[in-house]
Amino acid sequence: MTNKQKVALITGVTGQDGSYLAELLLSEGHKVVGLRKRSSTVNTERIDHLYQDPQLASDFSLEYGDVSDMTSLMRVIAKHEPDEVYNLAAQSHVKISFENPSHTLDSIGHGSLFIYETVKSLGLIEKTRIYQASTSELFGGVNMPPKGYDETSRMVPMSPYGAAKQYGYTLARIYRDAYGMHISNGILFNHESPRRGKNFVTRKVAIGVAKIREDKNHCLYLGNLEAERDWGHAKDYVKGMTRILRATQPDDFVLATGKSVKIRHFVEQAFKASGEEIRWEGSKEDEVGILASGRVAVRIDPRYYRPLEVDRLKGNPEKARKILDWKAEISFEDLVKEMVEAELGS
Repeated sequence: MTNKQKVALITGVTGQDGSYLAELLLSEGHKVVGLRKRSSTVNTERIDHLYQDPQLASDFSLEYGDVSDMTSLMRVIAKHEPDEVYNLAAQSHVKISFENPSHTLDSIGHGSLFIYETVKSLGLIEKTRIYQASTSELFGGVNMPPKGYDETSRMVPMSPYGAAKQYGYTLARIYRDAYGMHISNGILFNHESPRRGKNFVTRKVAIGVAKIREDKNHCLYLGNLEAERDWGHAKDYVKGMTRILRATQPDDFVLATGKSVKIRHFVEQAFKASGEEIRWEGSKEDEVGILASGRVAVRIDPRYYRPLEVDRLKGNPEKARKILDWKAEISFEDLVKEMVEAELGS
């Protein structure tokens, strides 16, 4: 007698993490259902290739729905009764969360609540495990420990995005303790790839470097070059998501590389990957990045500053290493190179 094929539901399947996670779960033999928000524009480019692979397409389907609409969640979850739910849906850009805090809270805070409540209401507590996507932005307002933030660090978010994530994170723990639900929080530090959204700084840098190669008049405009982040590759982090969800006991885990890098260094590494070297002149808003030819390739634009800046984020993934046997494997240098080469080849 063969084991029944497991079903995984991914909210936010059309995003960077959702697309890599769908690939991974399909390769493991899961049936994958993606929740797709109805839109007047096509937004499935990250997952279109899954339909083109005849070995995968039969196990991959999309359902229209919205995590901020409990009725659509109830319909989809009742229809498929998933064994695993990965809640990745979110308005995930920190700066945009200041401009649109209500939508940010709906998509993250209320979305997570509706998922937990739907699984409970449908009587799927014993069957369905939930992975809740959390973020390093939970720690923005606290002095960082020498080894980086871990699962015990105090959380003081510095943005509507971080606050909404804290809401979902806290509710996960409440539903876990109150109802015995298998809900785990993944506190993921920055993770990137060629599939990263174009409005995120790493993808913006990769695109800018490629355009500078092609257009002598193009210049890359950035905000705070001194901000430091703990950057890994999304492929490594979706592997961590599955290990977090499948752990024997539901729990909370930090996934990170344990190293922080300034945006300035990311820019330098990106130009290096394109065969260029860059040097800096000036200070603050007048600082510029200059190529060996003397061309100004980078300028500072204060419009890209956040209302509240988080200067440095670094995670301590020791718990994930010990319990989940997880670690980031793709190096920072290889990540940047892959992102830049993807833009140069596009």
